[in-house]
Amino acid sequence: MQRRKKQAMRLTVPVLAIVGWLAMTSQGMAISLGSNSTQTNARDFRGCAARLLSAGIAAETVSQACAEALSPRDLGNCVYNIQQRTQIEAATALPTCRQARRPEDLANCVVGISRYSREVVDPTVLSYCGRSLLPVRFAQCVVGLRAEIDFSATQAYDSCIDASDRTTGFLPTFIPSTSQPVEFRQNYESTPLPPEATPTPSQPPTIPPATAPGPLTPGQ
Repeated sequence: MQRRKKQAMRLTVPVLAIVGWLAMTSQGMAISLGSNSTQTNARDFRGCAARLLSAGIAAETVSQACAEALSPRDLGNCVYNIQQRTQIEAATALPTCRQARRPEDLANCVVGISRYSREVVDPTVLSYCGRSLLPVRFAQCVVGLRAEIDFSATQAYDSCIDASDRTTGFLPTFIPSTSQPVEFRQNYESTPLPPEATPTPSQPPTIPPATAPGPLTPGQ
């Protein structure tokens, strides 16, 4: 009996040691991964703050903008690139970059239009690039049309923003109608029956009046 207990103890001790070692290893890996993730996020916020401060944004505004951003690094790059590569001030670009779903695409849109524009790009382009569902395609549309068509930047913006909003891969398969609905009336065709003849009242038979018998003559 004691021999069996000793054998069981010999088998249990190594198993417990292995389980404990695995638990310590997994815990150490989790701590390591968590620290790397924290460092990455901290660098993103730090990069956002550094970019905005170098662009001349006030520290209080920088702290609020970077803290609320889903992608702080992209926000900082958006404002910095627009401020460095266009004539638009960083303070003017910041609100639009904060509202953009993809700040880097917004910056590429503004910078691309400004690079190939014949005149100084005004802040209006921020509104158009921010409204477009596909900012990069919108910029390509504006640059391409103005290269061949002689019209103003605003006309190109309006034409391309309408096309960009409709470019979702599918067009509606129906055309909505604003007219009043036509009332449906059933019309059953049938052969008309001839008019029914009106019966004429029959006249009673005419009975001649009875004549009185004449006087009898002898020999009859």
